[in-house]
Amino acid sequence: MSRVMDSEARIKSAVYMLISIINDTAVPRNIRRAATEALNHLRDEKYSPGVRAANAISALDQVSQDPNMPLSARTKIWQVIALLETVKD
Repeated sequence: MSRVMDSEARIKSAVYMLISIINDTAVPRNIRRAATEALNHLRDEKYSPGVRAANAISALDQVSQDPNMPLSARTKIWQVIALLETVKD
């Protein structure tokens, strides 16, 4: 049971980081769109925490190499990905 709570806590932290990226107008629109998509995956309660995290990582992975991304946003996205990689079922 504590493992589920731990996963949920990590997902919650990732959600807060994604929201900060989405609300940052200096971040290009396509990157904010990918962050929104990842956020939607994390909030999708019909999947287990591990599946939600994997779906979110997949959405972020595509834009993490975008050369137009500001360094601060890239760092946050890498932090979110690293955090979500620790979420297991």
